[in-house]
Amino acid sequence: MDSQPSRRWRKFAMPLGLVLTASLGLAGAAVANGQDEPASSKKDGETLSYVVNTEADAGTIKRVAKEIKKADGKVVTAYEQIGVIVAHSANAKFGDKMRAVKGVDTAGATRTAPLKAAGTTDVGKPKFVEVPKSKTGAQARAKAKAEGKEPLESLQWDKRAIRADKASKISEGSKDVTVGVIDTGVDDTHPDLQPNFAAGQSASCVGGKADTSEGAWRPFDPANDYHGTHVAGIVAAPRNGVGVAGAAPGVKVASLKVSEEETSLFYGEAVVCAMVFAADKGVEVTNNSYYTDPWLFNCADHDDQAAIADAVSRATKYATDKGVTHVSSAGNSSHDLAASEIVDDTSPNDTKPVERTVDPAECPDLPSMLPGVTSVSSTGAEDGKSYFSNYGLDEVDVSAPGGDRRYQTPEDPAKDGGVLSTMPEGDYAYLQGTSMAGPQVAGVAALLKSEHPESSPKEIAWMLKAQAKSVTCPEEYDPDGKGTYKADCTGLKGNNSFYGHGIVDALAAVKK
Repeated sequence: MDSQPSRRWRKFAMPLGLVLTASLGLAGAAVANGQDEPASSKKDGETLSYVVNTEADAGTIKRVAKEIKKADGKVVTAYEQIGVIVAHSANAKFGDKMRAVKGVDTAGATRTAPLKAAGTTDVGKPKFVEVPKSKTGAQARAKAKAEGKEPLESLQWDKRAIRADKASKISEGSKDVTVGVIDTGVDDTHPDLQPNFAAGQSASCVGGKADTSEGAWRPFDPANDYHGTHVAGIVAAPRNGVGVAGAAPGVKVASLKVSEEETSLFYGEAVVCAMVFAADKGVEVTNNSYYTDPWLFNCADHDDQAAIADAVSRATKYATDKGVTHVSSAGNSSHDLAASEIVDDTSPNDTKPVERTVDPAECPDLPSMLPGVTSVSSTGAEDGKSYFSNYGLDEVDVSAPGGDRRYQTPEDPAKDGGVLSTMPEGDYAYLQGTSMAGPQVAGVAALLKSEHPESSPKEIAWMLKAQAKSVTCPEEYDPDGKGTYKADCTGLKGNNSFYGHGIVDALAAVKK
């Protein structure tokens, strides 16, 4: 799970549907778009999950559902509002059969590994913090409230970097605003999350169908699936005299669990479910600190990847059209996302990866590169680009503190260059990654939505950029002096490849 990168799609001038169906025609035999998929990935008898994308019409979906049955498939669920059907089949020719059906736009497997009965963007393992009992009792809570500071807030250099501590004195955000954490699940029993948790807007979407039963949204394995709980605390840990404070401590947070048990992979059908569920349940902001497995990049000339991109883009657009603002982490590969070629040696990540070179402008990472999604790069305690963070001119929209333990040191009394937040079963730990930067921005977006409830996702995204603190490109970027993470920052102070439009500002978000 650690160190999985995520990245962002360039803003295409042509409509998304045309992009997905057009022949890419990339020059040069060295540029592969996924044709090297392992031949053994589809065998008769191995059940895979598929997305079958049709017109958003009840009659068409009903007819296609019958064809799915004829092709030895089983419908798991159908999202009529976006024309996406999730199906299972052990027929190796199922995808081919469905693509030949009238009314089917795209169809393909969402994985290369066989379906089992019932990726994230942090770097390294968590560093836990032992909270003294003297800081957890009723007296300590009362003192923290009186002083206006949480017991562990002095260690949160990241919140000071975005002026969230000052913003909270003006507004903590509205209880009418919910941030949906699309992730590994959230432990809502944590005392620093429970007060702000929105159970009615939470579900498990693993497998592509929402399960709203009590606790379904919690992590499968708290010891390993801690990512979503950590993200939730960065967004909205309340000011309740316990532990830490979130960027928007007054808003609600919901859990939309999408990660598979054991592997923690985030498959397309689960992401589709989470986006649609968030939209239909009135979630205002989603945080997406992952990429949609098993392909880091999804190319339109590969049937399965095209179907995944089609389904996820439909779901994301559906949510956007219903007023949901999307925030996504840019990834941890130290890649220039504006480059014409990137080597992907991690896909597919659920079987055996095959090295391929892709043009990121033609092969999207989902959902980060979809139109309207705010992409976030990571900064450290000295406001420099984190050594691991992806970057790219016009690919990164804004930046936020995600940590950099190697090369950037926070001021006292903070002790660690990572981001401190909540962990399952009442714990706290430091993590670093663009996964930690994204939820800072999701929190600021929630503050903006609280102040401007009638604003559209496009307007919220614009305000995030307009109110961000501009940062100038460094003259040189080579943090270890050996060229390991050497990168060229291009662009202007107000919009460059390292910081986008700048580091987000929570205080500016709440000022009238």
